[in-house]
Amino acid sequence: VQLQASGGGLVQPGGSLRLSCAASGFTVDHFAMGWFRQAPGKEREFVSAISWNGTPYYGDSMKGRFTISRDNDKNLVTMQMNSLEVEDTAVYYCAARKYGAAWYIDKGSDYEYWGQGTLVTVSS
Repeated sequence: VQLQASGGGLVQPGGSLRLSCAASGFTVDHFAMGWFRQAPGKEREFVSAISWNGTPYYGDSMKGRFTISRDNDKNLVTMQMNSLEVEDTAVYYCAARKYGAAWYIDKGSDYEYWGQGTLVTVSS
């Protein structure tokens, strides 16, 4: 079982990035898929998640700026991030949870599988 996150990089404030999470060794169809982030010196933070039926959920500061989607045929989850702010700088991790419904979907400790993380740096 593996989750491979990609798409991070350096972007100026106001810019955009698209993160991808490719799953292998299992099919994501019935999983809840999530993105979490951790900035230096800070605790891990919920970013977004999508339930098995495609319903998206977002952290408060991400609403209206980030969009999560899933492509079960490609075993892929993506997150479009727009209007990036310096405060969005962090390592972003994708995660998978066997329980695919929305219950506590923002609770990182409930996720069984984690990717290695991709660094997003927002700076001028």
